[in-house]
Amino acid sequence: MVRGAATFARSPRGLFDICVVFFVAFLLIANICATKAIQLGPIVFDGGAITFPLTYVLGDVISEVWGLRAAKRAILMGFVISVMASLTFWVVGMLPPEASYQNNEAFQSVLGFVPRIVIASMAGYVLGNWLNAYVLVKIKERWGENNMWVRLVTSTLAGELVDSIVFCTIAFGGIMSFSQLLIYIFLGGYLYKCAVEILCLPFTYLVISRVKKHEGYGLDLH
Repeated sequence: MVRGAATFARSPRGLFDICVVFFVAFLLIANICATKAIQLGPIVFDGGAITFPLTYVLGDVISEVWGLRAAKRAILMGFVISVMASLTFWVVGMLPPEASYQNNEAFQSVLGFVPRIVIASMAGYVLGNWLNAYVLVKIKERWGENNMWVRLVTSTLAGELVDSIVFCTIAFGGIMSFSQLLIYIFLGGYLYKCAVEILCLPFTYLVISRVKKHEGYGLDLH
């Protein structure tokens, strides 16, 4: 080795890290946007519904290309980062603001730590994404590469259902009436998120195809 020469570890050439970064980013954005409730006619949903379905799209990509172990790793990283973000927002909110800072209440209302919502979000996220990955991988192991749309749709329907039920039950149980809870779960949550992911199927196919080719093996998407 030349004296004084700098050495570095070899950088990874795969796309797994890029997929995980976007997976976690969409999750964090969804968690922040979820603090705003939106109503379109009779349908009520939180702002997180705009980007959260994309975590399932990327979860499908990770599960399909790298398998269940890689998907669990991505889900765990998303969970850890989300908890860190919530705790950081809480600590920053608890610290005394500078005298001229006028937006402390706004900061607290948007990013303040609400234990019930955080627990609901994290429980729904972990269980829903894990089930999504598990169903996709098990269908693929049983039936092979063919009919990828079947495992993508089936895993989405299963994962989003559990996610919506767990989140809404923990977050709003006892606050909303049973009928309101059902409307929130199935119209504002489940049906909307599933519809977004189904509409994204052509994009998901394209991404999976490109990633698989980049990772070094061919596939049959028929």
